[in-house]
Amino acid sequence: MKYTIGIDLGGTNIVAGLVNEKGEILEKAAAKTQSEKGFAFVTELMAQLVKELLTRAKLTPAEVSSIGIGSPGTADKSTGNIIFSNNLGWHDVPLVSTIKEKTGIDTYVANDADCAALGEFAVGAGKKYNSMVMITIGTGVGSGVVLDGKLFAPAGSSATELGHTTLIAGGESCTCGRKGCVEAYVSFSALIRDGNRAADAHPESMLAELRAKGQALNGKNIFDCAKEGDAVAKELVNRFIDLMGQFFANVGNSFGVKLIVVGGGISKEGQWLADRLREIVVREMYVGERFAPAIAMATLGNDAGVIGAAMLEQYQ
Repeated sequence: MKYTIGIDLGGTNIVAGLVNEKGEILEKAAAKTQSEKGFAFVTELMAQLVKELLTRAKLTPAEVSSIGIGSPGTADKSTGNIIFSNNLGWHDVPLVSTIKEKTGIDTYVANDADCAALGEFAVGAGKKYNSMVMITIGTGVGSGVVLDGKLFAPAGSSATELGHTTLIAGGESCTCGRKGCVEAYVSFSALIRDGNRAADAHPESMLAELRAKGQALNGKNIFDCAKEGDAVAKELVNRFIDLMGQFFANVGNSFGVKLIVVGGGISKEGQWLADRLREIVVREMYVGERFAPAIAMATLGNDAGVIGAAMLEQYQ
């Protein structure tokens, strides 16, 4: 049996998993990241999680083929360094060499959204496809691309930061400093921003009523208001979905994949949303339905990043 370890390194939590060759997580260990304590502290914590997994499984480092790490920010796979991670406060740090030195196990790194995409490709929603793009909708918009069975992540590049491509030129300000990015329109942060604006303008709406009761707007309750028939929320959600579909059509036109997987909290909306997005993609795609990708909701949940990271050695 071949074993690998995947580490999903987040700004808040670190989750490590021992994974077998079928992509099944056999053991898990987790800890708070505490990135404010610095790179040396975080990497030592990661090494301790690896040792905890080995102890539980009664394995030696020699019995583990590799460690894969999904990290926020820009990862350079040629050097193993994290070039920049705003979430962790890291600038050009030697993550791969440090973890390999601490554990004695060959180590690989990729962006966390790339790892989630790889997990879904290998054993999740994309397992029957040769190429796919995964778009994760949350506070921001993450993306990962798998082409012809390999993770598309050019060394030293931010080539798959699709959330920071332009959707509406000169539009809403984005956290990256530009205007009109996808993330400024097709993230839950954007939906909440627009929901609050709509509640201000329409005090009769269910959105305004929620706020009056002391409830902060979020992605779920805005969608719920639309489902319950609130006209203001319906208009807001319809525009949000339409812009998401236009973005997905751009992705389809750019990469020619047969599948787009939707991850993040919005994936819980299920098949109705996938069907609606597919209709928009068919409408907006070059040559229409003939080349329009299928749309599927992610199936692995929070395990996607761990599983994908564990498979970096295989799919680099």
